[in-house]
Formats: sequence, structure tokens, C-alpha cells
Amino acid sequence: MPGTSAGDLLALIRSGRARTRGELQRVTGLSRSTVGQRLDRLIQGGYLRETGVDESSGGRPSILLEFNDQHGVVLVADLGATYAHLAVLDLAGRSLAEERVNPRIADGPQAVLEWIGDRHDKLLTIAGRRPDEVRGIGLGVPGPVDFSTGRVRQPPIMPGWDDYPIVEHQRRRWAVPVLVDNDANLMALGEQVAVHPDCPAMVLVKVATGIGAGVVVNGAVYRGIDGGAGDLGHIRLHGYDTFRCMCGSYGCLAAVASGGALAQQLSAAGTPTASSREFLARVTAGDPEARRLARTAGQRVGEVLATVVCLLNPGVLVIAGDLAETHFVTGVRELLYQRALPRATQRLTVTTSRLGERAGIVGAHAMVVDSVYAPEAVNRHLSDAPDARNSR
Repeated sequence: MPGTSAGDLLALIRSGRARTRGELQRVTGLSRSTVGQRLDRLIQGGYLRETGVDESSGGRPSILLEFNDQHGVVLVADLGATYAHLAVLDLAGRSLAEERVNPRIADGPQAVLEWIGDRHDKLLTIAGRRPDEVRGIGLGVPGPVDFSTGRVRQPPIMPGWDDYPIVEHQRRRWAVPVLVDNDANLMALGEQVAVHPDCPAMVLVKVATGIGAGVVVNGAVYRGIDGGAGDLGHIRLHGYDTFRCMCGSYGCLAAVASGGALAQQLSAAGTPTASSREFLARVTAGDPEARRLARTAGQRVGEVLATVVCLLNPGVLVIAGDLAETHFVTGVRELLYQRALPRATQRLTVTTSRLGERAGIVGAHAMVVDSVYAPEAVNRHLSDAPDARNSR
């Protein structure tokens, strides 16, 4: 039997397993009065609303219940090495205000986090929402994150961020839950929630300035023991011992096949190229050397992904980031299908990101809403409400 607290009833309604009081009684085994009391607390707390009647079962129509997606808003920020995508979203994931700008993650945590707070203030004003309507904040960063603490651990491209108290910093401005995760994890979660909700196992590979991966199994991000899962870019390749990575080692996949590495390689070949995005522009413009490098880089990534696919047996593999384009993806497919076992690829779909630049903020939103509206969080909030305290 499912849990029977008020938070559990909300979870049943959010999941679609129950839509009326009668259905909640049948699913939980609770009495009509108990269900009614707990629903009253959820409605008074703003978590639920009554919407119309259900006449499909015949007899007396039942009042339909649904999650109140106007209960508040979520602030999200997806940070890359050279960009930030910020948004204010309602609880259904609808964008109320958003912007994409270009701060430098290398400016350090204090400067970047203060800037994010100021931008979120302005976006709230644009959205016409109040600060006390904020229910949670989700941040994605381009480095390994210990999810339990929200702290970045030894990030190669985030100088000054190692072990910085991001959550505590943000909570000085916003007294709400703050959740931090790796950007590829959030992109993977966003794609899973919005595009592949029925896929029980999927992998997203982000290829931009660096290379990272996110793994979602049964709807949940797999992070490993301390947030290190998916660190694909630092798998060593044989025969590339002279390629120095940003982490200080030699032969890492990111040193060979990331957008940043390819920009350097194209520059060395005589075409000055400053960044991953500038490299993509060269590919798109038809530069033959850029196209060759993109395809070769895709092959190197595909070679590593063959092991990943055999190990995890995902149903969907998503290629995302600056290099999620034809020549690179062609190279990935060539080596992946050549090296992986046929059984591991016969039901595998290899595709590019459907959400594109919005994948990270969609995933950050899902992360926050699932945490803030989890049964235990809802019960804790209801027990701390004034009416609940006065009734003890």
C-alpha cells in the first residue's frame, strides 16, 4: 500500500494515480474522513486545487483534484564555462521570464553567485512575481558536484569553486531549498522528463568546452558515490599521451575531442579559432578541416561510448552541447556501432538533444520540484504551518 500521509496523497495526485477523493480512498485504504482531513490541509496550504467534476464513472460526479502549479515559482540557472541560462518558471515548468547571457565561470563563485542573485531578482520583477513566491532554486554547474552538500569537487574548468558553499551563499539571499548538480546531469534529466519519459535508462553526453555525461535510470539521476558519475571527459585514450587536459593529465578524452580541444587543433592547423562555438561555426560554414576534425572527434567519443553502452544498456543516447551536429554525431555512430555488441545497440536510439539550450533549465526545474514537493518535504512544511502548530 502507498504511504498515507498528506504528502503521499499529493504524490499520488501529481503522478496521476488518483484524481478524486474516492480514488485516493481505494488506493490507500484510508477512510473517507481521513482522506478529507488530509486533503483539506493540502488545499489550505495551496498544494492542491479542485477543478471540475469527473462524470466518466456514472452516478454522482466526483470533484477532480490536481496539483496547484500556481503555488509558487522556481528559480533556475544553468551555468556553462562561458554562458549562463537563467529563468523563472512556474511549477508546471512554464517559463515566466528567462535570459541567456555570458558571464565567466572563471570569475569565481562569489562574483558569479552574486550576479545570479541580482539577475534572478530582475527576472522575478519581469515575471510579475514576488520573492515570497519562490519555492526553490536549482543550479547546474560544469563540474563534479557532491549532491548531498551542493559543493563542487575539484572542477577542472571552475577555478576557485572547489568546496565553495554554494547552497549557504544562495540561502543568505533566498531562504528556500537550494539544489546544485552537474550541468550534464540536469540536461539528461530535462531530456528524460520532457522527451523520453518512458525510457527506463538513458545517457546524455554533453560535448562543449569539455565533455561530460548524465545518466538517468528509472527517472532518477545516477550520481555515483560522491557526484563523480558521468565524468566521461577524463577517460584516458591510448595513443594520445601528448594531449594535455585541463585537469593536468595527458590523453583524456576531453583533451582530444572536446570543443575546446578542437578549437585548439584547428588553430594549430592554420585557422585561428577561439572557442568551441567558434569551431562549430567553422563546421557549419563548410570548413573541410573543421568537418574532418569534428568527425574524428566523434569517433573517439563513440569509441568510449561503446563501453558505456555495453555497461549500462540504455534505451536512448543523447548527444548534446556545441558539437551536437551532423559530422560529430556521424563519427560517434560509426565507432559506437562498430565497437559495441549488437545486443547492446539493437534497441538503442542515438539522437541529438530535442531541448537544446533549454535542457539544463528544464532539468533543474524538475530537480527542484521533485525535491520540494516530495512527501516528506510537504509533511514537514505542513507540520510547521501555524494552524498545524496551534492544533498540537
